[in-house]
Amino acid sequence: MTNPAFTTPATLPNTKPSTSSTLSINTGFVPELHPRVPLSHPRCRPPRSCPTAPIASNPLPTSVSATVIPSSTVLHFYRYHEQVPPATLRIATQIFQDQPLIINQETVFNIRLTKSLDPHQLQILRWLLSETFAPQLLKSSSSLNEPAIHVGPRLNFQTAWSSNAVSICHACGIQAIDRLERSRRYTLQYPDGSFPAQHLVEQFQAAVFDRMTETVYPKVLASFDTPIQPQKAFTIDILGHGENALRDFNNTDGLAFDEDDIAYYSKLFRQLHRNPTNVELYDLAQSNSEHSRHWFFKGQLIVDGQQIDDHLLNIVREPLRVNPSNSVIAFADNSSTMRSGPVPLLMPRTPGLSSPLIAKEIDTDILFTAETHNFPSGVAPFPGAETGTGGRIRDTAATGVGSLVGVATAGYSVGNLHIPDFPLPWEDPTFEYPNNLASPLDILIQASNGASDYGNKFGEPVINGFARTYGIKLQNGQRREYVKPIMFSGGMGQMHHQHARKGQPETGLLVVKVGGPAYRIGMGGGAASSMMQGDNKADLDFNAVQRGDAEMAQRVYRVLRACVEMGGDNPIVSIHDQGAGGNCNVVKELIYPSGAKIHIRNVLVGDNTLSALEIWVAEYQEQFGLLLRPTHEPMFRKMCARENVEPAVLGSIDGSGRIVLWDDQEKQAVVDMDLEAVLGDLPQKSFTDYRVAFHGVPLYIPTDTSVAEMLRRVLSLMSVGSKRFLTTKVDRSVTGLIAQQQCVGPLQLPLSDYAVSTQSYFALRGSATAIGERPTITALSPQAMARMSVGEMMTNLCGAKVTSRDHIKCEGNWMWAAKLPGDCASLYDAAASTRDVMIELGIAIDGGKDSLSMAARCPTKDGSMETVRAPGTLVISGYCTMENVQEKLTPDLKAPGESSLLLIDIAKGKRRTGGSALAQVFSQVGERPPDLDEPSLLAKAFDTVQQLIGHNGVLSCHDVSDGGLITTLLEMGFAGNCGIDVSMNSKDMEYDIVQALFAEELGIVIEVSSQSEQDVCEVLRRDGLPYQRVGQTRRDHEVRILNGSNELLVDDIRDLRDIWESTSFALDRQQANTQCVDVEQKNLRSKQGPQYRVTFKARETPRMVIEQLAKPKVAIIREEGSNGDREMSAAFHMSGFETWDVSVRDIASKSISLSDFKGIAFVGGFSYADVLDSAKGWAGVIRFSDLVRSEFDRFYARTDTFSLGVCNGCQLMALLGRIPFSSDVLDEKSQPRFIHNESGRYESRFSTVKISEDSPAIMLRGMGSSQLGVWVAHGEGRAYFADEEILKKVEQMNLAPLRYVGEDGEVTMMYPDNPNGSMNGIAGICSKDGRHLAMMPHPERTVLKWQWGYLPREIEALDASPWLKMFQNAYEWVVNGD
Repeated sequence: MTNPAFTTPATLPNTKPSTSSTLSINTGFVPELHPRVPLSHPRCRPPRSCPTAPIASNPLPTSVSATVIPSSTVLHFYRYHEQVPPATLRIATQIFQDQPLIINQETVFNIRLTKSLDPHQLQILRWLLSETFAPQLLKSSSSLNEPAIHVGPRLNFQTAWSSNAVSICHACGIQAIDRLERSRRYTLQYPDGSFPAQHLVEQFQAAVFDRMTETVYPKVLASFDTPIQPQKAFTIDILGHGENALRDFNNTDGLAFDEDDIAYYSKLFRQLHRNPTNVELYDLAQSNSEHSRHWFFKGQLIVDGQQIDDHLLNIVREPLRVNPSNSVIAFADNSSTMRSGPVPLLMPRTPGLSSPLIAKEIDTDILFTAETHNFPSGVAPFPGAETGTGGRIRDTAATGVGSLVGVATAGYSVGNLHIPDFPLPWEDPTFEYPNNLASPLDILIQASNGASDYGNKFGEPVINGFARTYGIKLQNGQRREYVKPIMFSGGMGQMHHQHARKGQPETGLLVVKVGGPAYRIGMGGGAASSMMQGDNKADLDFNAVQRGDAEMAQRVYRVLRACVEMGGDNPIVSIHDQGAGGNCNVVKELIYPSGAKIHIRNVLVGDNTLSALEIWVAEYQEQFGLLLRPTHEPMFRKMCARENVEPAVLGSIDGSGRIVLWDDQEKQAVVDMDLEAVLGDLPQKSFTDYRVAFHGVPLYIPTDTSVAEMLRRVLSLMSVGSKRFLTTKVDRSVTGLIAQQQCVGPLQLPLSDYAVSTQSYFALRGSATAIGERPTITALSPQAMARMSVGEMMTNLCGAKVTSRDHIKCEGNWMWAAKLPGDCASLYDAAASTRDVMIELGIAIDGGKDSLSMAARCPTKDGSMETVRAPGTLVISGYCTMENVQEKLTPDLKAPGESSLLLIDIAKGKRRTGGSALAQVFSQVGERPPDLDEPSLLAKAFDTVQQLIGHNGVLSCHDVSDGGLITTLLEMGFAGNCGIDVSMNSKDMEYDIVQALFAEELGIVIEVSSQSEQDVCEVLRRDGLPYQRVGQTRRDHEVRILNGSNELLVDDIRDLRDIWESTSFALDRQQANTQCVDVEQKNLRSKQGPQYRVTFKARETPRMVIEQLAKPKVAIIREEGSNGDREMSAAFHMSGFETWDVSVRDIASKSISLSDFKGIAFVGGFSYADVLDSAKGWAGVIRFSDLVRSEFDRFYARTDTFSLGVCNGCQLMALLGRIPFSSDVLDEKSQPRFIHNESGRYESRFSTVKISEDSPAIMLRGMGSSQLGVWVAHGEGRAYFADEEILKKVEQMNLAPLRYVGEDGEVTMMYPDNPNGSMNGIAGICSKDGRHLAMMPHPERTVLKWQWGYLPREIEALDASPWLKMFQNAYEWVVNGD
């Protein structure tokens, strides 16, 4: 799909001679330093090294130059884009509108060499950087005319992209490369040869790069060099100049000390009779920032002149004291946990080595943690959100002495969006925004991209969340808006119960750091996050921006997981993740109270110009601190080496009670402090505030406004409408442990109220989580807001059958401008109300985080500045254990025309519209907010719905929340794709029909079959629950809303659904190929749901097969960045195989051979983060290592073997030439490839594929003509045939056995039924003999029925998931022969 207004030339726009034998050694641009952010030094140690087997002299393109490249220079390659990426076209469309324009774009690879490359190394490099089917597009000089726009990363630190690219080069034998950054060049020209006006060019330039992480290059990079030298530590003269010296240093360096801090630390060092070093003051600022120490929540509050008896932390802890129930860890670690029980987990027989995976029963606990990353996500949304996700993942992994990462939740609260060409009438056009923050629209798109990208690459699915926009001027003139955004990240996992407690820092234990290298990033993030946006200098805000590397995080986590899976032999004594404050926090947490001498220069660095200060406080990511016994160090190092992770021993516990930070370069201690003085019980801070009365006014809707117009507005509000733009770009199936993600029903609409994950592939025990947040009513009543947030969590969670209501625990995340007048008091009121309502409900908070600087300084139209506060926000994340993850109710209507809709009315007839979506879309707040007046009634309603789960007549369940009752009913119809009749009578009510429809009082709507309605109503009466019949389902698509006999609305459910989807699609156009979005939006109306067909008997594998001792072996092969190995192992295990965990490094190190294996499976994920195209690095490692390549050659030469490649493994098999024809038959340029999705983004879908009838694929035998649902999760899955003759041959030989099909069962090219634009709907390719199969969809994530995204009754009735047969076929082929 292309935009006719924007074109790219048919031939390269090369106006000057350029041959592949001449390489560009530029002497031009040395980038200027960003203020306070120096560039990396050329002698930086590479972030990681990868020992490899000898490099092969295997075939490479023969046309490559044999030029030897000199060392100590920057080498450049230019890769021209024949098709301009959708993101670039989208930006051009917004700026140039319908003007015809020729756009050219190329990627520039900027490569620093430490020594010369020989001809063979140069050949390998060119292969890695070029597209295999179009190597001519990679040139040694630019293909673009001047003037060109050139943008790329700021060079103050090596990007994660570069780290992975360098790792690939090293693994392929090119050790001389120590940095490889990519930049982008663009040219813009009208067809007549003229150039656009300068202001348009500048707009385009500003739009195509991120000002916080990238910069404009006036020339091609000539060097990465910088004259920066490590800054020596110095002292601040407190003894001579007193508090003013500290105050000045605080102001210049943005340490966020308040006057109490300045007084305390000045006194401390006067008592020590010495001046502090700058390192010590930074240390104190990070360790004792509000972000790290939670002074406010532990402070003495004085509200309206009265001293509060207890601090906020104890207030929110009180429900847990009253109802500890199943709690294990609470308010004491990186996460909270509750008891679960014995579960069979799949794990290596010998963790840390290549070994078989076995099912082992483990006594487990369920874990949950939640935090926000608001400040970084506002400044630089993509890296801010990705590091927020990464930090929360590390919180999960570092609980106890190591835990298992599971699933994620995500939430985004931003200001008014002002979407281009999509005006929303309630968004105030007069509001101004600060230039040191990204716009709300950019934050929403880029932050969600960053969080999604990190989770996708790490392999953690996001399966629940929220999204909200809010910006309004209150009646008192105060502007409340999420100018400073909320980026929320939650995580639910599990841990071995025996690992719940950390060990003590005993003398002699080693202090170890493990993870990625140190860079000059995230400087002062803990302090910066504690300040109001705008109080800090913009360049200091930039310093706090961070860098995420999900691939590194995944490798480090594999090391920790191996330790955990050792059970009682786990070598970890204590573990903490590195987050706010960097080393200075994590190391002190580890050694407190015993003390240690730390050698700061032992820290692995990626930049040798780092000072001791920077190494100590920078918040570089993907790092953990551990305590290990010296005897375990050799074993731990071997485990790290297997995953290509480098540990560093910083020192050992010495019992001194001090933190001594020794700098071997300066030969002095730059920190020497008593730990009690830093981390002990410091003086409590006091906070005084007065309640600020806010009196709302009644909601006014113009009398001529129809219900249809109200509904149109409400359904267009993002908090009410579809979140499709979020759910389709985030992996919701990885791990294969997902029993309920966001989407429900035949159309897979994002409407689930909760999420469910299992703990094991071999049992149904699991956990559920749900979120509640109601910030739009805080201004009217913070007490009601707190109660309603808790209540919403409960009504969301009630559809999943949990073990017991009193087992429910919650994380509470508090986002407030707490130090501004009135907000301290409102936070106290909210906390006290939360305590009270939880005690009444029998549930409790067991952890959480606070972010109390939720305000930003914004310009105004008159040139002044105003302080804009975010609404006081409490996010309640409830979680609980489940005995059977299949016991649940979803919102999609299931019996059109044969069921009734009953409202369980927890509000007992009250209908208050203050703070409602209806009020917001008319730019108002209203007067009286909804509230939870009787918590006992909510408790009874929850328990009753739990009892009704499994009742044959209760079919669906949905809560009443944003948008009110009418939205709840319509959403159930949207998901079930059927009409509804809604019947009410305002004459019988104490409120008008508008209130009845749009009030957001707590309630639960259940769908009940007509024949069971009387029985269910009797249950509700018996339990004393107020209820009413509010409607019934229809077989057609009509929606009728009646007020008595008065017809308020007659519409089509599909038209209303289109409105509900409209804002999401408008947002999707900001992140994806707009033509793909247009197609999906247009065709959604006609969708009916997939039609599945199973042509065989789906059966479970006999127990005797699974339990036999002698089994055929299959190697589950992974590379750095792979993340789909455990679910692949489970699928083969369930089919009778002995599955082995095998990494490519295992093969390269000769620790294992493929000779004993009958099958191999290349798994999904992002090998080397897919930085040089999907699976390119993985393919290079295999291709250019004699030892590794020969192992695979011998395996494929045998006739008794099979192989499977899924997703990243599929891309790998294509690159290696294993399908459809061998590489010695097929020229590389003609080899089919799997390239970037046509949509231009990652696609997460539950797609439908059809299996060919006569395919030779052995794994698909007996499955022909079946039409099955299957998970798709990839960014580069489009099957592309550069040679049409090869495509014809593949189809003639039936070597494309899997095709994407539409609802009619026909092969389709239509998006999103074909999620990636694959030629002729091709989803998989097999070899001519059928032994080798590569496919982009994930059958291994659909081998159990509860894994299916949509499970219609005919599939649910089967004995087993049809996809299990695919793996059983492999077993049968191996055992019985061909």
